[in-house]
Amino acid sequence: MNKEVREFVVEQTKALIAAPTCCKELKETAQKWLTSLDQPNEAEMTKRYEEELEADLVTVDDLIALANSDLGKQIFGEKAAQVAAHGEKIKAAGARYCDCPACKAVEAILATRKSW
Repeated sequence: MNKEVREFVVEQTKALIAAPTCCKELKETAQKWLTSLDQPNEAEMTKRYEEELEADLVTVDDLIALANSDLGKQIFGEKAAQVAAHGEKIKAAGARYCDCPACKAVEAILATRKSW
């Protein structure tokens, strides 16, 4: 990973950790990745981080399905219908992924993979 890409990924990783929509497992893996930089386990942690990023990026279709499910109603409460409608709106505009702060950071990080 060149210096410029690395700085961008570190910046996006910090934004990801701070995002209220980021799950606990991804926050932990992101923090471990940051801690591994310039350490002997960096390559291994980069691979783990990439795997966790891929697993946690939510497609817009999955967002809509979740918002319309019983679980989604538990998570989003009375805003579940709004979340589903928002998902439909961004899908119609061409979005492939959820546009919450966590998913935006994940998508930005994964877009740099060719430079890793």
